[in-house]
Formats: sequence, structure tokens, C-alpha cells
Amino acid sequence: MRLHTGNGGETTWCFSQVKGTLEDDVTEADLISCVEFNHDGELLATGDKGGRVVIFQRDPASKQCVPKKGEYNVYSTFQSHEPEFDYLKSLEIEEKINKIRWLKRKNQAHFLLSTNDKTIKLWKVSERDKRVTGYNTREEGGRPRDPTRVTALRVPTVRPADLMVEASPRRIFANAHTYHINSISLNSDQETYLSADDLRINLWHLEITDQSFNIVDIKPANMEELTEVITAAEFHPTECNLFVYSSSKGTIRLCDMRAAALCDRHAKLFEEPEDPHARSFFSEIISSISDVKLSNSGRYMMSRDYLGLKVWDLRMETKPVETYPVHEYLRSKLCSLYENDCIFDKFECCWSGDDQRLMTGSYNGFFRIFERGGAGAGARRGELTLEASRDAAARPRQPLRARRVAATAKRKKDEISVDCLDFNKKILHTAWHPHESIIAVAATNNLFIFQDKF
Repeated sequence: MRLHTGNGGETTWCFSQVKGTLEDDVTEADLISCVEFNHDGELLATGDKGGRVVIFQRDPASKQCVPKKGEYNVYSTFQSHEPEFDYLKSLEIEEKINKIRWLKRKNQAHFLLSTNDKTIKLWKVSERDKRVTGYNTREEGGRPRDPTRVTALRVPTVRPADLMVEASPRRIFANAHTYHINSISLNSDQETYLSADDLRINLWHLEITDQSFNIVDIKPANMEELTEVITAAEFHPTECNLFVYSSSKGTIRLCDMRAAALCDRHAKLFEEPEDPHARSFFSEIISSISDVKLSNSGRYMMSRDYLGLKVWDLRMETKPVETYPVHEYLRSKLCSLYENDCIFDKFECCWSGDDQRLMTGSYNGFFRIFERGGAGAGARRGELTLEASRDAAARPRQPLRARRVAATAKRKKDEISVDCLDFNKKILHTAWHPHESIIAVAATNNLFIFQDKF
């Protein structure tokens, strides 16, 4: 892949599809809140603030093209969560889908976990293209038949029918979190998973809904002594006993469940020492980690704070091996970002399938792609800023133009001033196809799909 950082240069990335209306009138319930490819990339799921899950399936014809195309069609849509009310605490529980995680496929059906603030559900998504006819005890419409009218014994037959995709809840995991769930992660054993809220992490078995094990609890005896909260958690991709969780203090802890049932003592602590000369009123806020993702190989770990990305080697705790500024030009705007609450936005990040590229979002519809270097710690080969916008949708199959932001008053041609950025157009949720250069970017109520032409 080629990444060009030159002013106004064209890239090899091109627009593939947009799923949405591209209209200005957007309701809160339509805003996409999570995006996730399944393990082979054939399905792509999105959740929204209205509690709906929409699953897209890759168009079989698009895989036969040369080069392959990343085109997806709607496969299934279902209501995962409904708004609820906690009468004991007098709190409304939103239906918003916080996370979706796919289970590895074991049979013809697909399974996924979805969660809102309090309840996790295991969904089975299956196809049905046959129907049974010729029942003895009931009519074709399903009504019971009068036994006195049964004069002969018939053998029911299976006949072809129109394809139907059904989503049914198989398990509901509830009443285990006092605070809002921010993460769920499947274990590599495909039998257990973790769920994390602000102060606790629980371990579940997929077959047991009424019991979970608390494996991390950072709640102090006196809540006035609370200094940090859990922001994200994830299992190691291959080692079923290891998991990591990040905090609002900018630290990441690696825990080993073999050491103790309650992992209050971490095995490793990843923390970059703060430069005392750079400390400001906003230092604690912008150092809070909004997302942490382990690489597919399991050797590296990526963390996203407000202004940048960091890549850590699990064998080295003292400092990150790579650092990527995402929108450093906003450092001078932190005061206004604090006033409009944008400084508290939680940006996610993701790895490419080969662990050689990183992606995360920014403002003004921009998202960033970084290509990692091949030799030496901290080596970098390229970085790129692209935009998910109507202009991209109007130029299908055309290479996207790299965007640049001018941090100073003097700006070059094709650069956009930092004062002109639209902070309402934020890219918080992104996903990368596990095997190909196809990416999904959620922009308000629209899902943009881009692909690398080469």
C-alpha cells in the first residue's frame, strides 16, 4: 500500500459504499455507536443509539471482481435492546448499543454479543430457506386440525421457501453491573468473555447467565477517594489467561488470571512518564485512554488518548515503542474543546489484519491511517488523513484526496484551517477487515466503506 503525505496528493484508497441517507436531519436514535467485522470479514455489524443492530453481508459478486470490491448489502436488522427504567435507582437505562463482538463461527449460524449500559445479549443469526408442509395435526396456516377429520396418515415434506434471516436472543446476561458497561471481549477459548464497567470487570461463561466472577474491582471503600476509572478492557488474542484494561489516568494494566482469582495485582503496568514541563490544567483529561486494542499477533498493544496513538510492546513496560500524533494541532484549542465537552469524546482505534497499519478517527469527518515501519523501534513509513463525506460518496471508485490541517494562520493550498473544523462531525468508531484492505467508518448515521485499490 502507498501512503502519500504530500500536500493535496491522491491516495490509493477509494470510496466503495455508504450506508445511510446523507441527510442533514438526523435523529439521535440513528447515530451509529459501534462497528465490528466478524472473523472472516464476510459480515459487518453496526449498532446505533436506538438499540438496533444492522448486519451487512459482503456481496458475493464483489469478491469475484479483479480487483476485488468491498461491497456490502443489508443482511439482517433487529432490535437488540429497548429502553428500560431502574425503579430502585430511579434511572433510565438507554437502549444505545455500546459494543458488538462476534463469536467465531462453528456451524451454519452466526453468533454475536451486544451490550447496552447494563445488559449483554447473545444473539443467534441464522438463515431459513425451507419450510415443512403436510402436517397431520394442523393446517398449513398453523391452526390445529380437528382429529376426527384426519382420515389418512401423511408424511411431512420439506420444500424450498424464500430466504429468511432470523435473529433470536439465546442468552441474556443481566444484573451484574452497577455502573455503565464500556467493554466486552471474547476470550480465545470461545467459551468465556469479560465485561467491564467504570470500576469492575466480570468474567462470564457463555452458557451461564445467572452467575459471573468478579476479576477486577477498583472501587474504594470511600467513593470520595476515587481517583481513576476503567475505560476499556480486552482479552489477549491467543493467551486465554491474559487480559488488559486501561484507566482514566493513562495507564494500562496486564493481568494474569493464573496468579489469583481476583486480579487486583497486575502482572505489568504500562505507563509513560509525564513531562513535568508540559503539564497543564488539561493534562489528566487528555491522557485518559479511551480505547486499547491488542494486535492480532498478540505481541503489541495500541492505546488511544485524546491527542494521539501509542503502540506498546508487551515485553517493555517503560515507554511506548511508537507514538503517532492524531490531531496535535488541537492542543492550542483545548480550552474551547473543554467548554463544548469535545475534550471528553471517546475515540476508538483498530489494527489492520497484518498489524502493519493503524486507524483512528478525528473531527471534521477526518480519520487517520498510519503505516508502521518495518525496521527499528519507532520507525514509521507514512501517515494519511482522509475524509468520510458526501464528496467522497459523489466520486465512487475515485482515489481519495489526502487532507491536511494548517495549525497556523498561514495555510497552503488545499489545507483547511484548524479554526474551520466542524467538531460535530466526529469519527469515533472505525473497523478494519481482518484479511483485506477494506475499512468501515461510522460518521453520524452513515457507514462509509473504503478500500485500497492496490
